[in-house]
Order: sequence, then C-alpha cells, then structure tokens
Amino acid sequence: MTNSEPTPHPGQQERPTANAMRRALRRARDGVALDATEAAVLLQARGADLDDLTASAARVRDAGLEAAGRPGVITYSKSVFIPLTRLCRDKCHYCTFATVPGKLRRAGHGMFMSPDEVLDIARRGAELGCKEALITLGDKPEERWPEAREWLEAEGYDDTIAYVRAISIRILEETGLLPHLNPGVMTWTDFQRLKPVAPSMGMMLETTAERLWSEPGQPHYGSPDKEPAVRLRVLEDAGRSSVPFTSGLLIGIGETFEERAESLFALRRVARSYHGIQELIIQNFRAKPDTAMRGMPDAELDDLVATVAVARHIMGPAGNLQAPPNLVDGEYARLIGAGIDDWGGVSPVTIDHVNPEKPWPQLDELTEKSAAAGFELRERLCVYPEFVTRGEPWLDPRLLPHVRALADQETGLAVPDAPVTGHPWQEPDEGYVATKSSGRTDLHRTIDTEGRTADRRDDFDEVYGDWEALREQAAPGMVPSRIDGDVRAALATAADDPTKLTDDEALALLHADGPALDALCSVADDLRKTVVGDEVTYIVTRNINFTNVCYTGCRFCAFAQRRTDADAYTLSLDQVADRAQQAWEVGATEVCMQGGIHPDLPGSAYFDIARAVKERVPGMHVHAFSPMEVVNGATRTGLSIREWLSAAKEAGLDSIPGTAAEILDDEVRWILTKGKLPTATWIEVVQTAHELGIRSSSTMMYGHVDQPRHWLGHFRTLASVQQAALDKNVEGFTEFVTLPFIHTNAPVYLAGIARPGPTTRDNRAVTAMARLLLHPYIPNIQTSWVKLGTEGAAEMLRSGANDLGGTLMEETISRMAGSSYGSYKSVKDLVAVADAAGRPARPRTTLYGEVPQERVRAAAASDGHLPELLPVLD
Repeated sequence: MTNSEPTPHPGQQERPTANAMRRALRRARDGVALDATEAAVLLQARGADLDDLTASAARVRDAGLEAAGRPGVITYSKSVFIPLTRLCRDKCHYCTFATVPGKLRRAGHGMFMSPDEVLDIARRGAELGCKEALITLGDKPEERWPEAREWLEAEGYDDTIAYVRAISIRILEETGLLPHLNPGVMTWTDFQRLKPVAPSMGMMLETTAERLWSEPGQPHYGSPDKEPAVRLRVLEDAGRSSVPFTSGLLIGIGETFEERAESLFALRRVARSYHGIQELIIQNFRAKPDTAMRGMPDAELDDLVATVAVARHIMGPAGNLQAPPNLVDGEYARLIGAGIDDWGGVSPVTIDHVNPEKPWPQLDELTEKSAAAGFELRERLCVYPEFVTRGEPWLDPRLLPHVRALADQETGLAVPDAPVTGHPWQEPDEGYVATKSSGRTDLHRTIDTEGRTADRRDDFDEVYGDWEALREQAAPGMVPSRIDGDVRAALATAADDPTKLTDDEALALLHADGPALDALCSVADDLRKTVVGDEVTYIVTRNINFTNVCYTGCRFCAFAQRRTDADAYTLSLDQVADRAQQAWEVGATEVCMQGGIHPDLPGSAYFDIARAVKERVPGMHVHAFSPMEVVNGATRTGLSIREWLSAAKEAGLDSIPGTAAEILDDEVRWILTKGKLPTATWIEVVQTAHELGIRSSSTMMYGHVDQPRHWLGHFRTLASVQQAALDKNVEGFTEFVTLPFIHTNAPVYLAGIARPGPTTRDNRAVTAMARLLLHPYIPNIQTSWVKLGTEGAAEMLRSGANDLGGTLMEETISRMAGSSYGSYKSVKDLVAVADAAGRPARPRTTLYGEVPQERVRAAAASDGHLPELLPVLD
C-alpha cells in the first residue's frame, strides 16, 4: 500500500485478556446476545477457545435448520458466472476483476458482453442443469469510461441498469435460468426497475470501516461506491423494496476486529429491520498479483473460521451463512463446524471471475466433504427457500412461473432434475383487466355502515418489518420536543414579510400556543385575505380508488390489503368508467383516481384507466396517480419517468395528486414507510410532471413520528420546488393540502410507535405556517374536512386556509384508517362549513378556474341526493 502508513493486520492487534475471552465464550455458550465488544473479543479466539466458539455456533446453526424444516442440510446453487462488464468506476486496491477499455480491446472483447455471448453461457449452463445466472459487473462504468457510455448508447440503453434489465429478461425467456444480479450500488429506483426481472440480488457490504474508504492508501480510497454509508443505504433500499438480498464481509483488508464486529452488527440491524437479507457471505481476502495490495498477507483460515462463528452468533439461527468453497483450501469441515449452512454458487461451466486463480470444487467432492461432516448437500435456487415459500411481496408475479418451474413448492429448494427451459416474461397482453372485478367492491359505501372487517391485517407482525427495531429508530419522534424561541419577534417578522422568516423564527412559530397561536393564525388569515380574498373554494369531484391491493408496506396505511384479505378489492375498467360517468351526471368536473401498488397491475394499466374515463366522459378532468404510482408505472414498463408521464398525458391524464409525500424527509419517511419512494424521487416526479404541463397538488401528512423541524423542512422543500418552476415560467403546484394523520387503524400506531395524530394546536399551527412559509409561491391552502370534520375545517379556514377540497362522493382511505367524518359531503355541506367560518363559498375547477354554468346547474340539481344517484355497481 502506498501514500500512507499501512494499516496493521488484525492479527497484529493486542489480544484480549483471558478473562475477557472466558466471559465472552461463556455468554456465547449460554445463548446470551453478544455486544460489539464481546464479538470483537471472540473474533480473536484461537486454539481451544476457537473450538469452544465454533461448537456453540454450530448448535445455533443446527437449531435454525431444524426450525426451517431442513435439519442436517447444507445448500448450494448450481450456477453460471456471467461477467457482464469488467469496467468499473471504482479503484479497489485488491481487485483484478475490474479492467480498462484498452485491455478489453486488445483481448478482442467489447466493453460489455454481447447478448449472444451472455446467452451462450446461459444455454450451456441450462444444458448441465444450472439454475442460476450470476450476473456480476463493475459499478456504473459509464460514469468513468466514455467507451462504456458509447457502447450503451449504440445499443439503445440509457444506462447499465437498463442493459442488466434487458439481458435478464432474455435469460429468463430464452434459457430458463434465474438471474441473480450484482450490479453494485443501486438506487431505490434501480430496485424497482430490476425486481421484476430477478428473484434475488446482492452486494457485499465488505466493511463499515470508513477510514478504509476515506484515507489515502487504504483499499477503498478513490472508490465512490465503497463508502460504507452508501452501501448500507443500498441494503436498506433492498429491504424496503422487498428484494431477497445477499450481502457479507470481506475480511482481512486492514480492518480491526472492532471494525469487523461493527460491520456484522450493521448487517444484523438491516436484517432485523426488513427481514430481507437472505444470506451473508464471509469471504477471506486473498492477495493477487498486479494489485496495490499484492504484499498484504492473506486472511488466515483461523480468522475466517472465527468470523463465521461470530457471525452465526450475531445473526442467530434464522440467518444463512456462506463461505466460498474455492477459497477455503479444502478445509470444508472446519467451515461447516463453524456454523455455515451454504456453499454459495458452484459452476460446472464458468470460472470464478473475481477469484480466477481459485477453481470451483467438483460437486462430487463437495457432496463427499459435506457428508463427512454429517450434512446432506442439497441444491437451492438463487433465491433462498424461505422467500420462495413466502411468495408476495418478495417475488414479483412475473417471475413466479420461472421460479415455480424449478422449485419444490413444499421446501422452496430446487428440484435437481427440473428441466431448465425458458418461459415468457412479458406483461399480460390484455393490459388492465377490463371485464373482471374482485373482492369487496362496495367498500366505498359499506365502510360507513359496516366498517372494516378487522383493525389490522393478519400479517401485521411480518409485512412492515421488525417493530422493535423500528421503535428504537422512531423514539425521538414519539413525544414532540418543545423549543422556546422569541415568538414575539417572529410574529412581527411574519406580519411584516413572511418571506423573511428565518428557520429559528419559523420553528418558534410552529411551537406557538395560547395567545401566541391565536396571533399567528390571525397573521396568516390576514395574509390569506390579501392573497386570495374571502371566498372559500371547493370542487365537485369523485374519488375512485380502483384497487386497495398493495404490498408496499407503508406503516401508516390502513387502506392497503393483500389480495386474499376480506376487505380487498379491484375494480374493473368498466366500473371505473361507470363511476366517472355517474359523477359527471351529478355535476362533477373531476375524478381523483389512486390505487394500491397491485403486484399484477401492468405499468400500462394507468394509461388504460385514464383513457377509459376520457372515452366515457370526455369533459372530465382526470386528476390521478400519485408519484409512487408514476414510478411504479415507469419501472414496470421500462420507461423513464418523463416518457411514462408523457404517455399518460396522451392517454388522458390532466394533473396528478401530490400525495405519497407524507413528510419530505427520509429520516421520517423510512419510519413511516417500508417501500415507498424516497424524497428525491418524489421531487423528480413532480418536477418532471410540471415541466410537461401536468400540474399537481402538494401535501403533508403530519402528527405521527415527526417533529416541527420536519414540517419546516417540508415547507421549505415545497417552496423551493415551486420557486424553481416559476423561475422557468412553469406552472407547478395548484395548492397545498394539510393531511392530519388518522391514527386509529394505522399499523404504526397499533404497534405503539406513532402518536395519536396531531392536536388541535398542531393543526392550527401547520395551517397558519403553510400560509406563511409557502407565500408567495403557493397561494391556495386546503384543509381536509374528511380528517377534521365540519368544526375542525372551519377553524382551519380561520387560520389561513382558503379551500375545502371536494365533495369526494366516496372516500375510503381515511375511513379505513378510522376517520369518523363520513365519505362524502354535499355542496350544501361544504357551503355550511364556509358559513361557519363566516365566509362565502364558490365552486372551482381542479386548476382553480371558473366552473362552467352547466356543471354548476347539474351539481345544484342533484345536491343532497348523491347516495341515491351513486348505487353500488355490480
């Protein structure tokens, strides 16, 4: 290593005392949870101490196999190794896999393997009974190498991930092998793009020792994708996306024992939070010639054995542990004795391109060595058995035929002699189901009379991740903190020019109470009058939630159901159009359409829905599809967000709701939601929509695990987005909608993590500060009668709001969460709310324009008769 003092090899560290080792070994034997200090001690066990450690680790492993229904079984995957490209933007000092364009050209290779080259390997593997296509490549090569970018552009791919997706589909369809993808660091959006084409993915964490990345001369210096925080974020995004994921450690690259222990605990935290880590690989460093670390000693076998044993104790009986069999120098029995239960991928066709000097063992030898240690060698798929048997949401429906063709449906293991042949992958030809509905399609009516079947789903304890881990993460927001500030000075600034409010002043006002809160609301209401006048606006609209089947795992959502749940439903295309037509007949100018992320819903179904409404009711404004639905549609179709929104606009989409925002701060989002889009992606969607002439609302759901500082950040973000749009002469947000959290049936509340919604004080402060902090960029502030009721909504109209939203006609989402204010309001009801606030009311369009008189007359003629005019549709 150069340019810095070499890091001491772990073997050179000061050894723990005998007492510390005895205590840690005793705790391991007794099954007591280890802490990081004890784990670091045990990583240094040698001789008799190591024998003691591995014996207790093996017992933990055996208990897990017994519980999993495969006692005495050690698994492997029969695979082919496909190095899709060896170009990489990183510069790891130990790597011989990555190369440069010149070397590839001199060797007669392209920048990427061609589809024909990939499929030739895959077909040879299929002929020999392989079932996994391990696709490995360098990180984002197009960002470093112009040659990689040119190759992708010439072949018609926007980026490397697009090629990975395309080649995975061809492998599935033309060979029957199951892709296991290792494309390096991936974003949340990348996971959405790749999940439909691969049952499993992976990326080694390697280490959480940041100094090995940040300090010159260390093994990961100069490699942006090896930053530990970035790699941990990838593991979390995989869990949020319900992707069965492989990770692990590379030991002996200069980390200390303490750092190695911390890395194992970081992996355990992710595994506990999302239950998505399907296996951990413990890989020992092997020095290679022609690398910067060629003089570094190899990780010793005892070091590997001790790390496997400690990993077993940390990950527990349910964890799956692997040690690559070609890197253990034939010492199979020692690794089995230390607690592994898997040998990883073994190929009869290809070499290990990452460790080409170390050939795979023959399967006969691996079978024999496993048997000698008392274990039966069984074949698995690239996706582990427990995820095969769990099914949704871990396996995309488009992959189910491919996985089921190769898996034993009882055990989830591979059927060794199953024929490996291709199966169609493409989206259903018929698009959205046009004639068939299912489930409780009358929920929009019966929710008010019969209620929901139960207060929670029966997979409550599994689908949302680990509640205990989440509770630790959420603890700071469970009780709102108070900030004492100079409220008097802040009020003076707000009254004089709210655009000059500092963050400290804004926070002081967000915490205002008593007379100070009254003064704040008065200032906000005065500004409202100046900006938009006294008229309270409303819209005659109908909500159409076309399905509530969803597996995203949002922890605040009581609307989402599994397809088998009693309250689950999906509307047919005709039913959607019928409901839109009914709404038009009673005076509506808009339908607001949103639904769950149904796993069977093609990405083009949203186009079908918008088109069906426009064909039936050409004059209806289609306000539809949250940013989450937009991303879902784009990733399922393989289109960019811009391309998908353009196609949706052509199909009839007029504007989009700015829902799925919750709180635009990922600190809060990842507590509230398991798999929803991150803040940056939400912003990308709305900005792209605005640029295309598709306007949107904006929203904030508050009063759960958030704090006023999060509200302030949310307001600042929205104002910034709108200001940027207006600076480019782009019309953006139409309004801001306050959405108080409805707690009653929300999973995150039932688990004892969230607060029971915002207080009246919170609602007044949020409404008033929305008026002040979004001025002058977003002039319309909407309050929610469905969440606050008549009196609550009237109070918000006196606190800076000017809009009541819509008649809704059917409202299911808040009612499923436990709102008690009904699912529709007549025009007279809305006018009465405005009257209660001492203000006149008038109808508006979605874009806050004047409503045609024909629509006004139709609404007046039917007002008060909506239940009779909107029967349940069979």
